[in-house]
Amino acid sequence: MEKLTHREHDFGMKLKQESAIRRLREYVAWQRNLKAQPDQEPPPFGPLSVNLDLTTACNFSCPHCVDSTILNQGESLSLETVRDTIETLRSKGLRSVILLGGGEPTLHKGFGEVVRVVKDRGLQIGIVTNGSKLERVVKVADLLQEKDWVRLSLDAAYEETFQALHRPRTEVTLQKILSQAKELKEKNPSVSLGYSFVIVWEGIEVQGKKLRPNMEEMVEAVRLAEEYSFDYISFKPCLVRLESSQRESLLDHVDRERERKIVDEIKTHLERARAVSGNRVKILESVNLKAMMDLETDAIKRQPPMCHMQFFRTVVSPSGIFHCPAFRGVEKAKIADPDGYLGDARFGESLRNTAASIQLFDAQEECKVIGCFYHDTNWWLEEFIQSDRDTESLLQVEDDNFFL
Repeated sequence: MEKLTHREHDFGMKLKQESAIRRLREYVAWQRNLKAQPDQEPPPFGPLSVNLDLTTACNFSCPHCVDSTILNQGESLSLETVRDTIETLRSKGLRSVILLGGGEPTLHKGFGEVVRVVKDRGLQIGIVTNGSKLERVVKVADLLQEKDWVRLSLDAAYEETFQALHRPRTEVTLQKILSQAKELKEKNPSVSLGYSFVIVWEGIEVQGKKLRPNMEEMVEAVRLAEEYSFDYISFKPCLVRLESSQRESLLDHVDRERERKIVDEIKTHLERARAVSGNRVKILESVNLKAMMDLETDAIKRQPPMCHMQFFRTVVSPSGIFHCPAFRGVEKAKIADPDGYLGDARFGESLRNTAASIQLFDAQEECKVIGCFYHDTNWWLEEFIQSDRDTESLLQVEDDNFFL
């Protein structure tokens, strides 16, 4: 059996893992049978992975935040809802939970208990945090295991840039966050610790205000990552949520010549960053950044009519369950209310809503400005479904990483 290694963004391969391949095969069979039986029930599985938005509260005012319109609405998921949701989904095949988006997860009053609930049920967990309350993560570090990860959204190497890009409402410094990150790693060396860096180039504007560029800091960020015991640094391009459509967009209204110049600059800094990192800090590039580097931004925005990944991962938030992180809070992407996974009856209804969304949500149109992380996997699934290949030809690989 093939082993899944070094495939952080190979979502198609992740779907072939031993504990996931049955639902992959049944999903393909269901899609093929829909032509003859339009009312056929979907396979009785829940998502492999969920983004769990614990709260809309956030103590930063990042101008480039794609979720800014839904923050600080006074909404949070109750511990009871979290427990029941996790319990139901685990019985339907859930493998991992990512505390990410829609707010700062460590601001939830039950943050530590949520981590305990997830780990007590044998699930992998990923935590994305702005680092302002990192001591709350340090307190539960002993619960985390190998393949669990904590990723800090830092986007800078210098204090002035950190303050300009994040605008914390409380007294928070980059230096303090880095020191606590090292403490976290010392307390539990098995946790994978990530330094997230959204690349901001000259000329990006949000609501008429220019963002502070940070490309010149990429190399220094790698040095900091090594100094403070990070395992990897993840580079990704800056996305902007369009006011007109509430969609995330990559390089919107940027001509080809300007795009090439931006790409050349990023490549230069990436090469220098790799030279500095050696083998001590792993450098990851997001799917949409790789597409940018290959000047394939237009290609990654061309989506198939169906978003098949809706079946395999969803977003659970205080305002509802949504089929995609890029459409968090957007009504047409809503599958159910926040209690949509509480018990078998509600789960069944949400599953049918997901099935309807897969059929009716026109990803080709709705996602045409989005540099989608799941672009390649959606096209691969679409082409496989349309082919006459036997589902048994989908060869499974070892279980390794269920984060989607």
